[in-house]
Amino acid sequence: MKRIVFAGCLSLLALGGCHADAPVASIDLAAPASTAPVTLDHVRRDGAPQAVAGFTLQRYTFEAAAAPTLTVTPARAWSAGDELRVQVQNAMPWAVTLTVDIDGASPDQYLRAQVGLPAGPAQMLVIPLHAASPRAMGMQAAPPMPFDDHGRAILFATTVEGTLDPPAVRTLRFGIPAPQAAQALLLGRVEAVSGQALQQAAYSGIVDRYGQASRARWPEKIDSDAALRAVHANERAALEKAKAAPQGMDAYGGRLDVQSLARTGWFHAQKQGGRWQLVTPDGHAFFSLGVNAVTADGGRSYVEGREFMFRDLPPDSGEWAAFYGRGDNRSGDQGASQGIGYNHGRWFDFYAANLYRVDGKHWLAAWRARTLQRLRAWGFNTIGNWSDDALGQAHRLPYTRSINIAGDYANVASGYDYWGRMPDPFDPRFARAAEQAVTKASAGVRDDPWLLGYFADNELAWAGTGPQGRWGLALGTLAGDTKSPAKQAFIALLRQQYAAPETLAAAWGIALTSWDALNVTGFAAPAPNEAHPAIARDYSAWLRRYADTYFRTVAEAIRRHDPHHLFLGGRFAVNTPEAVAACAEYCDVVSFNVYADLPQHGFDATAMHALDKPVLISEFHFGSDDRGPFGKGVVSVWNEQQRGEAYAKFIAAAASDPNIVGAHWFQYTDQPVTGRLLDGENSHIGLVGITDIPFGGFVEAVRDANLRVRSQ
Repeated sequence: MKRIVFAGCLSLLALGGCHADAPVASIDLAAPASTAPVTLDHVRRDGAPQAVAGFTLQRYTFEAAAAPTLTVTPARAWSAGDELRVQVQNAMPWAVTLTVDIDGASPDQYLRAQVGLPAGPAQMLVIPLHAASPRAMGMQAAPPMPFDDHGRAILFATTVEGTLDPPAVRTLRFGIPAPQAAQALLLGRVEAVSGQALQQAAYSGIVDRYGQASRARWPEKIDSDAALRAVHANERAALEKAKAAPQGMDAYGGRLDVQSLARTGWFHAQKQGGRWQLVTPDGHAFFSLGVNAVTADGGRSYVEGREFMFRDLPPDSGEWAAFYGRGDNRSGDQGASQGIGYNHGRWFDFYAANLYRVDGKHWLAAWRARTLQRLRAWGFNTIGNWSDDALGQAHRLPYTRSINIAGDYANVASGYDYWGRMPDPFDPRFARAAEQAVTKASAGVRDDPWLLGYFADNELAWAGTGPQGRWGLALGTLAGDTKSPAKQAFIALLRQQYAAPETLAAAWGIALTSWDALNVTGFAAPAPNEAHPAIARDYSAWLRRYADTYFRTVAEAIRRHDPHHLFLGGRFAVNTPEAVAACAEYCDVVSFNVYADLPQHGFDATAMHALDKPVLISEFHFGSDDRGPFGKGVVSVWNEQQRGEAYAKFIAAAASDPNIVGAHWFQYTDQPVTGRLLDGENSHIGLVGITDIPFGGFVEAVRDANLRVRSQ
């Protein structure tokens, strides 16, 4: 092992000893005098060095300031090796955020790491001297730190941004971003190490044979097949006792005490007494309480190339072969999957394998029966998007269908493009693709009264990002290539309005001598500004035309193939007023995926009241990191108890809103610890874990909240 540092010998306890044939030198931030100059900016050195857990550390207090910084400047640049190691202890009783900036030989050569230092004993902070992220390891959230490396507490910086190639360090800067009060840290030796990378150790063995996080404990965690089967047997008995249907409900879950609603034989939306209602086929009020992604294949995670992360993977032969498969997610243009490593090859389905451990070869049928029992017992009345079709066909709960429009039609970049570029509805191929998608989605269900309705696509990029994000689709349309059907339609609209290019140029404050100058690939359209109000006005008209064309095309296809059921909208994540208004015109219900503490904080409730259309919250969740998966979801809380409290608050607020007709939780099962196949998401957001064991306290809170809403 090669160590490249400044002076002195590191502690034997910290790094396993010094050898005569491997001289060690370091920057010592605890030494009274250092061979490398140290500059303190709103940082003070307090007291004498002290021995802490085998380290010699110096106390530094970072004062309340915008950027208190401790800077180390070596006399000359030095080759940094693979990792930077820092002896450190957080002297505060709470976690402190530490930034470490490493400057190279030129301005474009730098690295930045930001780590959360937990309160507790001294430890070794290890920073890889190259860009690193959990995404590169195949997941969106990293394992918790510190981890135990053969008896040593190692705090590994899992996210490092920048470039240092070759790794030559000129300056090290330690800082705490904008502390509101003084924060104290103890710092010791800093050294660079080559040839002993700890990144793989930080991720090694993080998943046990059941797909659970191996380094943590929680009440629902199991450690044997016998324990897994015992928990399920106990739940099976409890579900049998709770099989009775809720009182005061019709067969579909509608309330018998709400009168004077139309009985059409199909689910529909109706406004009564100033409140929008979903109405069951039998004519009763129905507040849709649903769960998304109720499926048995959600436990798939790539294992190829990162087998070191998994303990005791079953063989890919014999009875376990059915739970292995192969995939490839390298060719997508979605922002969601960019930078995700280990994104192809062999995967293993931990969730399905655990279902097999519980119920043997008939595991899928047993899971379906158990899941339907659970959802009814927990107060849910709807099977949400992306769920197993067989659950809806069982006619125990109403269900939804997804229209997934895909094809070789043109597309437009809005600047958001998280799930890909926007479909171009002006391309005739889009209408054909929509027709095919609706034909497929409605096959076998158009005459089923248990079908609530259809969603079209999901979280399309109706807006861009940043302050001018509202206009992203207009700007992207004009920047498109000359063959873009959307661009041609936009130019035609502008020619109709302005007649001459000089008139448009004056209105927009740009130089434009011919229409051909507008019709070039990469045209840089102007951003709206106060001096030229026509720009925003014209962009707004175009956004409405674009959304009208999309929603009208899909709505007409639905009505041709299924005149009975609801069009539930497009599951907005980002949106514009123009897109929402168009959706309200052509859809029966406007759906929003809302990731906020309350539903009204995720969409413009005032605008929806003015549009006078019902709203369905098609996704929401609250996550924490105390049940295995490393991520906390989009909206995080501290612990499992707060997940239940947040759910109850959200559902109550939704039910009290006269425009909201339902809310669907995302999702049924926790995501795999090492990331789902699509994009590496790995959060604790489920009703049940990877072992199909419900999270008891959370589920109880969910059930109580659901039953309160259904009885109001």
